[in-house]
This record gives sequence, structure tokens and C-alpha cells, in this order.
Amino acid sequence: MVTLNNVPVVKSEMLIRRPVDEVFEAFINPEITTKFWFTKSSGILEEGKHFRWEWEMYGVFDDLYVEELEQNKLIRIVSSDNTKTEWIFTPRTEKETFVSITNSGFSGDGDDMVNYAIGSMGGFTLVLCALKALLEHNIILNVVADKAPDDHV
Repeated sequence: MVTLNNVPVVKSEMLIRRPVDEVFEAFINPEITTKFWFTKSSGILEEGKHFRWEWEMYGVFDDLYVEELEQNKLIRIVSSDNTKTEWIFTPRTEKETFVSITNSGFSGDGDDMVNYAIGSMGGFTLVLCALKALLEHNIILNVVADKAPDDHV
């Protein structure tokens, strides 16, 4: 068993060479998000509302609450397991956006928290890479589905 002095906080970041409004829209609009992350959503993200994201190939879903949403700047959600995820969108130029995703609030013993944090960091890094490929090159990488093809239902 791992004993931790601090609960892990995960940060994944990436420069996306697209305007901030396009990058932000990709995370709130399921018509775009389903091309690089989850397969189904109950709707466009809105502050103060509950939503469901599904990964149909794995037979899993997450119910989330949008705690805060500031157009082209910030998204903050709370997942069904009470972890929090925050996206910060920072325009670098008119055609470049730096996206920073922070995931925190892991629970369980030290081993559980470390394993969850490692998986979360890898997952959000894949999501950012897939987003970059989609928005910059119009390529759908399928990295989320292809990460664990033997786990498909």
C-alpha cells in the first residue's frame, strides 16, 4: 500500500493550432466531441446542468455536473465519482489555443489514487492528441476506442 502526503492532481496540456472559439466548442458540443473522445452525450454542456457521457464501445458512462462554464475560457465539471475536471483555454494568437486540463479529487487508498491519476493523465493526453489531429488536420484518430480494443463490449 502506498501512503501519500498529498492527493494527486493531474495536469495534461497541449497547444492546439486553432482559434479559441473552435477549441472550446469542440469540448462543449457533442457533435464534435464524439469525433475524438466519447461516443454519446445527453447534450451540449451548459453551466448548472447535469449530463451523461457514454463510451459505448466499452459499455461505460459518466454522469457529470457542469459547475462552471465561461465561454472560450473555462469549463469545470464534477463527475459521478466526485472527481473534478477543469479545462482552461488560453489563446496564444488568433489561431492558437493552449488547453490545460486538470483532474483532481481522487479517492481511495494511496494505490487507488495513484492508479487513477496515472490513468487519468494518460486518458486526457490521448484526448488532447486526438483533438489536435481533428482540429488541425481533420483526422479522426480513434485513439480512445483503440487504446483497449480487447475491452470492447
